[in-house]
Amino acid sequence: METGFDYVIVGGGSAGCVLAARLSEDPATRVCMIEAGGRDTHPLIHMPVGFAKMTTGPLTWGLVTAPQKHANNREIPYAQARVLGGGSSINAEVFTRGHPSDYDRWANEEGADGWRFDQIRKYFIRSEGNSILAGEWHGTDGPLGVSNLSEPNPMSRAFVQSCQEAGIPYNPDFNGPMQEGAAIYQTTTRNNRRCSAAVGYLRPVLGRANLTVVTGALVLRILFQGRRAVGVEYNVSGKTEIARAESEVLVTSGAIGSPKLMMLSGVGPADHLRTHGIDVVQDLPGVGRNLQDHFGIDIVAELKGHESLDKYNRPLMMLWAGLQYALFKTGPVASNVVEGGAFWYADGPGSQPSPDLQFHFLAGAGAEAGVPGVTNGASGVTLNSYTVRPKSRGTVTLKSADARDNPVVDPNFLADPDDLRVSVEGIRISREIFAQPSLQKYIREIRFPDASVRTQAELEAYARQYGRTSYHPTCTCKMGKDSMAVVDPQLRVHGLDGIRICDSSTMPSLIGSNTNAPTIMIAERASDLIRGNR
Repeated sequence: METGFDYVIVGGGSAGCVLAARLSEDPATRVCMIEAGGRDTHPLIHMPVGFAKMTTGPLTWGLVTAPQKHANNREIPYAQARVLGGGSSINAEVFTRGHPSDYDRWANEEGADGWRFDQIRKYFIRSEGNSILAGEWHGTDGPLGVSNLSEPNPMSRAFVQSCQEAGIPYNPDFNGPMQEGAAIYQTTTRNNRRCSAAVGYLRPVLGRANLTVVTGALVLRILFQGRRAVGVEYNVSGKTEIARAESEVLVTSGAIGSPKLMMLSGVGPADHLRTHGIDVVQDLPGVGRNLQDHFGIDIVAELKGHESLDKYNRPLMMLWAGLQYALFKTGPVASNVVEGGAFWYADGPGSQPSPDLQFHFLAGAGAEAGVPGVTNGASGVTLNSYTVRPKSRGTVTLKSADARDNPVVDPNFLADPDDLRVSVEGIRISREIFAQPSLQKYIREIRFPDASVRTQAELEAYARQYGRTSYHPTCTCKMGKDSMAVVDPQLRVHGLDGIRICDSSTMPSLIGSNTNAPTIMIAERASDLIRGNR
């Protein structure tokens, strides 16, 4: 069966939801969005605390990395959302957008003309509906709800105070004129509920007659006539369907899904495609290359008492927390767990033009898949750190020509020695923060790593063995003009017509923070580029 539209959007994640909402504003424009996952109906999605339960399971693709040769050949779980709203439906809701210099680097050094911070700031502001901050750095009326945590856990407050005791200043706005410092994160929540892109952008417009949303549908390939994309072929409920695109196909399947789909469709490194028996439509060697991600390393401390969120792991306390949230939308269920944060310097203030480390403080232990907790009924806290602009580069390649097979994802973590050096400094600073009076009065002992891990070699071994993804894969269909660029600064695929890629895969390089807000910004700008608004 065939159906016709002006635009077919492939992927209902953060970027796809933005494009669906913006492009369907014109009632004469027919828009179809196709998502492999289901509707965002699972109750955990909408509870801020639900993040801790969704880093594995049915709302993800079940990916693991290729063996990481610089991380003890481990196959690391690699959470990628498979649900309407994408990462914004299962992430930790931390709202940061990077340093202005990240976007200036894209434009001035990496061929992304038009993407300087002063040129794209308006898209951040247009997307943002901040309930606290306003002014030239913040929007208050945008679809993406942003707010302060109403009741930060006492351990998170102690973390921010310990950072100040360690010489990291208080900064109430990581998205303002200065990034460095420590504070409680703002989150993508509204009225103590998650505000994903599906909630903020898509849900209010689902009634539009010109918008079709298809879920539970696996896109098999993009259809081309010569070098022009004319639609997509997808499978839903066991049937193969075709959605024709009279104007453009818009790929928004993320840094893993977008290069996979492009290669399945004959666009990518020609030799790799031929290896899998795929006819080459366009030889683009950069498709699936340049993968960048943040390699996070956790330290975990056991508390003397039960001040962290771990106390709600006990059945009666869990029941009480659930009732409190159900009745009043308050209490621990309104926490995103990753409450506190900091941006700082591996080699001290002034050593870099902008911070090269980011910290996430979790008011609990063992909250995420693969991160240890504490034992014997004790409570704990976790501090994660990573180098924000890693130099290591990885790949996404096809396992086979079957769209049902996950691709081979190799982030190549710690391939560059400087990434390892900065990571170790992050561990040292994390320990220093935990040693300050405001936290130390609650901490019984740092359990992970224990006190036996002291020397440079031991810390490096710890990083290799226990580091993991921070869920920020980017750059696999990068924007630019060089031989490895996949899209131009208008997000059009080089050498082809009628197709753009409009998601985190198009970042020329990884920005120095969490990546959801920048992905939404990219899609906001893409909607203007598509409609001819500059």
